[in-house]
Formats: sequence, structure tokens, C-alpha cells
Amino acid sequence: MLLQNPLCILSLFQTELTQEIQNWWNRLTLGEKVFVPICAVNVLVFAAWRVPRWQPFMMKYFCSNPASQHVCLPMLLSTFSHYSGIHLLANMYVLHSFSTGAVQSLGMEQFLALYFSAGVVSSFTSYFYKVVTKQPGLSLGASGAIMAVLGYVCTQFPDTRLGIILLPVITFSAGSAIKFIMGLDLAGVLLGWKFFDHAAHLGGAAWGISYALWGNQYIWQKREPVLHYWHEFRGSIK
Repeated sequence: MLLQNPLCILSLFQTELTQEIQNWWNRLTLGEKVFVPICAVNVLVFAAWRVPRWQPFMMKYFCSNPASQHVCLPMLLSTFSHYSGIHLLANMYVLHSFSTGAVQSLGMEQFLALYFSAGVVSSFTSYFYKVVTKQPGLSLGASGAIMAVLGYVCTQFPDTRLGIILLPVITFSAGSAIKFIMGLDLAGVLLGWKFFDHAAHLGGAAWGISYALWGNQYIWQKREPVLHYWHEFRGSIK
């Protein structure tokens, strides 16, 4: 009896915790339900960087580098990789700010397709720039994929007013914002700035803008049968 009571209490606690988590999840918007798993993966990868014996593995698969023996897989995995806590926090803040509008416009599946493909496109753009300029080096971070989301939202909703975190009185249109950001990244590419991976940023932003203009019509709508089968399959396993 003494053994059963702690087990019953533990079981009750697990049930209540599961219910609380489910209630919290149900209160989230669709955009937040997409953001939370992406953020969680980024945090887990960030934690993995803190384990010394995992460093060689992380360098091999979670950093994009055109000179590496492993080129393809890191193009995607590096999108979820941050070594600096400030870098992670800044990227997740921007993603959270713009993902809700993008998910509302695109839907969950199409947003994820844009995000993942943008990670690969931005990494490839970075590879191309490094090979052309003969400046190989490691790159990591979600910035390229986030720039695609930013590019999509600013192109789809150019009149939306945006602001600066610490200066809320200063506002500007989304259309002007993406032009200014891409202008800075273009200057970074031409002048050889190394603080950010400006080529990856440009590649991501260009992919997001292109998707806003042509992606849904010429890419996604041609995949409607695949999406239809996916929804049928997902419904059948509930």
C-alpha cells in the first residue's frame, strides 16, 4: 500500500502535467505552433554545442563550409545551429515576430517548405560566394531562412508598419525595410564585410521575395496532389 501511494501520486502528477501542456498547446495560434518546435530544435542544437565531446560532430554536420567533405547535409542542418546565445536569441525573436503573419498567409506546410528550402538556398548562395572569392569558412545560423520569411512578408504586405525594439516611435514600411536590409547585405558582399554571412542573407531574402511573387503559383499549386494525399494520410492515422 505504501508503494502504491507514491506511484498513484506520480501517475496523477503526470496526468495533470500532460493536461496542462495540452491546454497550453491548444491556446497557441497556428503561427506559434510552427514557431515553438523550430525554436525548440534550435535550442537543443545550441545545447549540443556546449558538450565538448560532441564538438567534432557539430563542426562536421552543423556548420556549412564549401571546403568540407560533407557539403549537402550541413546546408540544411546549419540552419538550426547557433554557437552564440545572443545570435540564437536575436534570430528566434525575429522569427517569432514574422512567422505568425507568414503562416497565416501560407499555411503550415507551405511555410515549412519555404523555411527549409530557404535554409538550403541561403547556404548554397554562401557556398557560391566563398568559392568565387576564394574565402572558405564556416557558417551557421537561421538568418538565411529567416531572411526568406522576412522577404516574403515584406513583399506580400509592403505597407505594414514596422518599428525598432528600443525606439517604438520610429516606424517604417515593410517594403522600405527589406530594401534597406538587402542594401546593407549587398554592401557587405561587395565590400567584403565579415561580421555576418551577407551572401547567405541575400540568398535567403531573394528566395523569399521570389516565392512571394511566383512561388505559390508556379511551385506550390503544382504540388497540390501531393498535399492532398498527405492530408488524407494524416487524417487516416489520427
